[in-house]
Amino acid sequence: MRAVLTAVLALVRHEVRLMASLGLWVVRRTHGTGGGGRAFGYARGQGPVMAGLAFVCLVETLMMSVLLRNWPTAHAVVLFLDVYTVVFVVALHAASVVRPHVLGADGLRIRHGVHVDLRVPLERIASVRREPRTTHERADGELNVPVAFQTSLTLELTAPVEHVTLLGRLRRVRVVRLHAEDADALVGALTALTRARAE
Repeated sequence: MRAVLTAVLALVRHEVRLMASLGLWVVRRTHGTGGGGRAFGYARGQGPVMAGLAFVCLVETLMMSVLLRNWPTAHAVVLFLDVYTVVFVVALHAASVVRPHVLGADGLRIRHGVHVDLRVPLERIASVRREPRTTHERADGELNVPVAFQTSLTLELTAPVEHVTLLGRLRRVRVVRLHAEDADALVGALTALTRARAE
């Protein structure tokens, strides 16, 4: 019972963060980028896919409205669910736009919308390299954070960091693969910071 309650609370928190991200997107603000950190976006690659998905959901909403026009109660319920689905899809993309990766003096914050938020301290980073990939197999100790099925760089860590999944499960990871629109700039900035820290 406790596990179910934890999962439900995690899903509610996820929905609240999604809607908050939609609000930030509307007012053109970002989350967690203050304090001198440098933001690195990753959402551009998924934009066309998310726009296409939102369009399909919108078409389905219109079609169901026509099909259920003679059943008012069913029409109202399905219309609510369909409209919420369109808002949900737009919010998913908005969350990725307003929650970029952030590189600061203390480390790298790796994010993917509201699903992933992993903080990697600089002292834990053993190496970072540009490594484009389009296939990712799940493995113990590894976290893949692809965007539109691709990652562009790989971090190897000296010691594991803890990643909390959407439903609250704890994973310890030593290798992280992620995507950034300007992967070369992120690799360069991260390399410079880790070198400066080692000197």
